Amino acid sequence: MFIGACTIYLTAEWVTSLKEKRMVVKSIIEKSKHKFNISIAEVDRHDVHRSIVIGFVCVSNEAAHVDRMMNTVIDYIENNTDAVVDRVETEIL
Repeated sequence: MFIGACTIYLTAEWVTSLKEKRMVVKSIIEKSKHKFNISIAEVDRHDVHRSIVIGFVCVSNEAAHVDRMMNTVIDYIENNTDAVVDRVETEIL
């Protein structure tokens, strides 16, 4: 069994409040959760309104499948939000 863990750091310069940030984060999480079979959540910087940190994990019996799935989810998040991806950290266990 292989587990892929990914942390995505995004910046949303136009966000002016935590309420706005919650709407952006909720949209990213809900869309990703329903499109892919992953566990996903906001994992850090909850009180910083322009900074978003999202983590997700996926499980498979092949490391290559985990890698492909993580790259697909990362591309999906990049293409479906106006927030800019600053950094991505991935790990396969």
